[in-house]
Order: sequence, then C-alpha cells, then structure tokens
Amino acid sequence: MQEQDSAAHATGQSTRAVIAEGAGGPDVLRVVSRARPVPGPGQILVSVHAAGVNRPDVMQRQGNYPPPPGASDVFGLELAGIVAELGEGVTDFAKGDRVMALVHSGAYADWAVVDAPIALKLPHAMSMVEAGAFPETFFTVWSNVFERAALQPGETLLIHGGTSGIGTTAIQLAKALGSTVIVTAGSDDKCAAATRLGADHAINYRTQDFVDAARDLTGGTGPDVILDMVGGPYVQRNIELLAPDGRIAQIAFQQGSQAQLDLLPLLMKRGTITASTLRARPVEMKAKLARALSDKVLPLIAEGRVRPLIDSEYPLDRVADAHGRMDGGEHIGKIVLTMNSED
Repeated sequence: MQEQDSAAHATGQSTRAVIAEGAGGPDVLRVVSRARPVPGPGQILVSVHAAGVNRPDVMQRQGNYPPPPGASDVFGLELAGIVAELGEGVTDFAKGDRVMALVHSGAYADWAVVDAPIALKLPHAMSMVEAGAFPETFFTVWSNVFERAALQPGETLLIHGGTSGIGTTAIQLAKALGSTVIVTAGSDDKCAAATRLGADHAINYRTQDFVDAARDLTGGTGPDVILDMVGGPYVQRNIELLAPDGRIAQIAFQQGSQAQLDLLPLLMKRGTITASTLRARPVEMKAKLARALSDKVLPLIAEGRVRPLIDSEYPLDRVADAHGRMDGGEHIGKIVLTMNSED
C-alpha cells in the first residue's frame, strides 16, 4: 500500500520511499511519498533505477539494525541510477552519468542522495540491475577477504553461505584473483550452483560435516581464509578447521554472536579473527574502498570475468515480496528492486 503526501506531490518534488511501520516481517514495509532529497556539498542526487536487497535490510526491518545516527529511515544500502544534480564542489561526475554507490540508507526510493566519493561510474556493459546489486557485497568482500584477511593467490578460501549475495561475489573474486574456493551451502542444488559459478568444491552442510569435508579437501591443513556470516557454533568449528597462520573474516552472526570458545587452537595455529561492519564506517574509509574497487574489480567487470549474480527482480511496490524471497532463504545471488526504466 502506498501512502501519499499531498503537499509533496503538489510541488512535483516527491519520491516514493520504503519505510517500516514497526518491526517484524515483510508486511511492516510501506511505500510512502517523501520530499525529494537535495544534495549537499560533496554529494550527488541520483535518479535511482535499481537497489539491492541485503541481509542488513532484513535485520533493520526486524528492529535489530537501526540506521546510523542522522541517517534517513528509508531502507536500502546500495543503488544504481543516473546523476540528476551535483552538489557544491563535485567535479568528478556530470549530469547523466550512470553510477552505482553505497549509501547509509535511502536506496529504496526513486531519488537518493549519494556521497560522491563513494560513487562509481558503471562499466559500459553493466546493466542497471547488475549495478544495483554490486556495491554492498563487493565493498564487503573486498574489505574483509582481500584487505583485512589478506587472501593471496594460491591460498584456499572457505565461504559459508556460498550462494548468498556475499558468497557468489566472493567465489567470483577469489577465483579471478587466483585462489582455490570451497563453499558450504544448504542443498545439493545450491552446491551445484556454486560450482557452476566457479567454486572448486561445495559442501552440503546438511548432509556432511563441513569441518571434516573441508579438511579432506585441503589435504588435512584446512583453508587459509574463512569467510563466515553464520557465527554461533560455527566460530569454534572455524577455529578448529583453520590452517596454520590462517585468518577468519567474521561479517555477521546469523546464528548468534555468543559462543563458548576454546582459543588455544587459535593460539597454536597463529590464527587471526578479524571482524567488521560496513554501514557506519566514515565516508573517507568507504571512498578508499571505492578507489580499490575501481582499480582492481571494475576491470574484471568490464572484461566479463566477474558479474553480480541476479536471483530475481521486483518493482518497488512489491518490496514486501522481495523481502519474503530473502526470508525464505531459497535465493541464489542478489534480489533487486527496480524503479525507473533504464535510459
């Protein structure tokens, strides 16, 4: 159901936007009319064509992940669209540029303001839907796997949740940059999808013990880097599995943030656990990541070696259905909301 603000419509300066009325399931999401945002210094106004749906959006809807202080209550962390206005001091973009970007919030809308240093121009062959699915997962994977956990060519990466948006991104980047990839997934179909995407091995965690299986696949040494979004009991099991001098990149806790741990194996292996969130990091830090992606990843996109994997598309007014798809856990790749037709 869409609610309308008659004053905003009278001026012609409105935007559809998605908010939540309370916390709960997809049914709490509402498409409302808000005043169109205005870019400040160092910002651009984007006519949004596509926005990715991500696990943090679900957590926000459930009341567990509020926007940072001062950020809008409009949902959405990533978008792609056309530059419509330039704020004071912006020189790297022009009106009409096709861009994609991270935002603190506000991507589930027809219009959104973006900090210009975090925006990236689209490679020519990249569609708006693909671009709308790019920023959140690619920024996250690059930061956690390649910077913080320092995955190197020739090393082995284990990815939990290999067919999620994060997982499908990590598979492609790790393979393109010369690593061996093992994933875990919850069905044989998902395992097959992961191997089609490039994973060297896929473990169905419902029918196999992932520690035993991954140890066998690595000749008993374990993976050099583990990317985990599960948490809970997986934390101890990851430590048990990790290779000597290995690194665990913890990015979420779908099974809880508390666990009973024996850290002696981590000590004996000289292992490292690194953890981070992306949303609340300052613009300067995200801008540094944007530059790294521009240098290292966009050429892979342009060459067709890496692509965001799209599971499904939903128009903005079906945002509840998009979240229902995410909640169901059957998606493979990214779920994307679409707003305006591509120019």
